[in-house]
Amino acid sequence: MGIAVGIFAHQEERRIGLCLASLPLDRADMVFHVLVNGSTDGTAARARELARGRGNVLVHDIAEGGKSRTWNHFVHDLLSGEEDAVVFMDGDAEIVAGSIDALAAGLAARADANAAAGMPVNGRSMERYRQSLRDERGLFGDLYALSGRFVAAIRARGLRLPEDLVGDDGLVAAWAHTDLGRDADWDLERIIACEEAGFRCETVSLLRPATLAMQYRRMTNYSIRFFQNRIISDIMRRDGVSGLPVCMAGLYDAWLPRFAPRPLPTGWFDRKALARMRGKR
Repeated sequence: MGIAVGIFAHQEERRIGLCLASLPLDRADMVFHVLVNGSTDGTAARARELARGRGNVLVHDIAEGGKSRTWNHFVHDLLSGEEDAVVFMDGDAEIVAGSIDALAAGLAARADANAAAGMPVNGRSMERYRQSLRDERGLFGDLYALSGRFVAAIRARGLRLPEDLVGDDGLVAAWAHTDLGRDADWDLERIIACEEAGFRCETVSLLRPATLAMQYRRMTNYSIRFFQNRIISDIMRRDGVSGLPVCMAGLYDAWLPRFAPRPLPTGWFDRKALARMRGKR
């Protein structure tokens, strides 16, 4: 019982300290899993240093990277299956005090809710993103929670995200909205927009070149995600969760001829994304 928190960290040596410092690591009713995946920097060492003496903070140094692959490992191999709620967050995010309790309380108060979304609290587009979460009831991978009941259903059915899927949040949101069904079963009310739960991310700045490089890489990944989502949407409409592949790359031969870059500037990253997808076939 209690709450499990999965902290997904890839090359986060610089930010993992701020992330962990924002969390209530002294809570005996919570277990924190630091999921260091595919990292070659000092993320794992820094996390172990901060976890020293805390039996409820577990650092997993996973050789193979990929958030979706790590998500599967966390849900199916590291959880007990008896949690009241499971929180998912990124290792570069700082969490507003009280957020984990707010997410868990929101789910406990709504027997029909499968997921609860944390809200951004900084950035130029903050208000637009917050309104989008209220209206569309999506999830941001930076911070969201699933009910223990819903996680148990995912585990019981052996459902896994495609290992090379870019971004867990979009597909997990679809699972939550459809209650592990098809798009025809979509119900917005199955996800709560939790106003009392928030996360803060590092903003892009000309004064910090590392953030510019990060954003450039992120934009290409967003483009891959855009094209992958078109494939996922078709599968969810026709077959539902049972039709999801182990890896997205196995479907690229059938789908790449249908894809074309969008207009610039987004099209620049679309071209890079499509070239990378062709190389994965």
